[in-house]
Amino acid sequence: MIPLRDENPTRTFPFVTIALIVLNGLVFVFELSLGPQVKEAIHRYGVIPYAITHLEDWAVLKTLVTSLFFHAGLMHIAGNMLYLWIFGNNIEDRLGHFRFIIFYLLCGIAASFGHILFAWNSMIPTIGASGAISGVLGAYLLLFPRARILTLLPLFVIWRIVTIDARWFLLFWIFYQILNGSVSFSMTQQGSMGGVAWFAHIAGFFAGMLLLMVFSPKRRKRNG
Repeated sequence: MIPLRDENPTRTFPFVTIALIVLNGLVFVFELSLGPQVKEAIHRYGVIPYAITHLEDWAVLKTLVTSLFFHAGLMHIAGNMLYLWIFGNNIEDRLGHFRFIIFYLLCGIAASFGHILFAWNSMIPTIGASGAISGVLGAYLLLFPRARILTLLPLFVIWRIVTIDARWFLLFWIFYQILNGSVSFSMTQQGSMGGVAWFAHIAGFFAGMLLLMVFSPKRRKRNG
C-alpha cells in the first residue's frame, strides 16, 4: 500500500517536517556527488552494530544521528520522504516544532538500537530515516486513528485508489514489518542480519507510541 495523502488538516505550518525533507534531499545529493566514494561515507556515517556494541571510540555514537539522513538509493529516500510528508506534519502540529525535532531524533535512535539488538555483531552499516519515521507512524496511530488516508492499493495487476482509516493502514504496516522481521531473523544467523532493518522499523514504531506520552503537551483542565 502506498499512501498518497491524508485528510487531516493542520493548524500550523510544518517548518520542521519540510526542513527534514530538504536536509535529507541535500544529503542525498551529496551522496550522489561522491561517486564510488559513497561507500566510504556510508561506513563512516551509518550505524554499524558491531561498532556500537564493541564501543572503542565514543565518537561512533554520532552515527546514531547521522545515519538518519543517508539513504541507499532514490526509491529509498523517495518512500521515506513521502511517509514523512504525509504523517509528519500532523505530529509536528500536535507536539510543536521543537518537541517534534527531539521526538523524531529519539525515535530514530531507538530504532537503531532495535536493529542492533538483533544484529549486534553485524559489520553492515544501516542508514535511512525509516526508523525515525516509524516513530511518527506510531504516534499518528494513537493520535489520529480515524484520519482518512488516500491510498494506492495494488491488487495483482490492478491498482486502485481507495480511502482507508489510518488505524487499518498503520496496523497493517506494523504487522507487515513484524512478519518480515520474524521471517528474516529465522532465515539469517543472529548477529549478522543485513538487508532491510525490519526491527529498526518495529522499534521506532513502538518508541514513537511511548515517547508520545512524554512529548505530547498537557492540556489544561477547564475550571467550572
